[in-house]
Amino acid sequence: MKIVILDGYAENPGDLSWAGLEAMGELTVYDRTSLTDEAEIISRMAGAQAVFTNKTPISAAAIAASPRLEFISMLATGYNVVDVTAAAKRGVLVSNIPTYGTMAVGQFAIALLLEICHHAGHHAQAVREGRWQNNPDWCFWDYPLIELAGKTMGIIGFGRIGQTTGAIAKAMGMRVIACDETVTDTGRAIAEYVSLDSLFSQSDVISLHCPLFESTREIVNRESIARMKDGVILINNSRGGLIVEQDLADALNSGKVYAAGLDVVSSEPVRGDNPLLTAKNCLITPHISWAPKESRLRLMEVAVANLRAFIEGKPINVVN
Repeated sequence: MKIVILDGYAENPGDLSWAGLEAMGELTVYDRTSLTDEAEIISRMAGAQAVFTNKTPISAAAIAASPRLEFISMLATGYNVVDVTAAAKRGVLVSNIPTYGTMAVGQFAIALLLEICHHAGHHAQAVREGRWQNNPDWCFWDYPLIELAGKTMGIIGFGRIGQTTGAIAKAMGMRVIACDETVTDTGRAIAEYVSLDSLFSQSDVISLHCPLFESTREIVNRESIARMKDGVILINNSRGGLIVEQDLADALNSGKVYAAGLDVVSSEPVRGDNPLLTAKNCLITPHISWAPKESRLRLMEVAVANLRAFIEGKPINVVN
């Protein structure tokens, strides 16, 4: 079996092993493939029976140009970069990698929030610069410091990651409310389910953990921000398309939104003209919530299991 990985570097920059996939066929790993050059994508898929992709798009045209293709697996949970309908019509099975990053992404949402509340990185750098040793007082701080206990966190999207984030927030003494189409007993043990309008109006912190569907696209916009508390904190390490970025930038600059912690933006890598780059109190990290080694190792294990199950005729994690 010829196996091709179109963009393997983010998953494995050198600290993991592709041995599990190498054991099942002739493996070619490309660190990166152009996201826009379809000719390059088609060329690299040529002759492959199994293709793995993270962010490289696989269009209907690329599928049609790959007559030996039988199996596509994501190196991620989201599979919007693959034309799954075209794949199904061709009899090409598509699998994804669910749940591998639940703990890491929930942890990172709280890390963004804590950095906003304490500015630990800034104050540590201030000490390195000599400001503490030359300070007339025994302590100093450059930003308001925020205690979270007793405040309300509203979580939009209360699946595994939302519930993980909520459990950590609850452990810190926060009241947790959630909005989701599906209500579960595990969710009820962590949060009170409320309507979206109630969540907007009650929350001191809003954390986004929903998928990007048409129903959730740009769910944070000028109108929804107006329904939020003055001084709300917004966290998003789900999908950049959940936010109208100019509207959020305006709200940050006006003070309506106190601060935002974002690990995702609408176009990645971030564009130089993104208005959030110059907005007040906006912390942006480069889409790394998923990236702890432990999380990537789980991803690798599931990727190997996906291909093995396909070869054995018992496919798993099928999305089409």
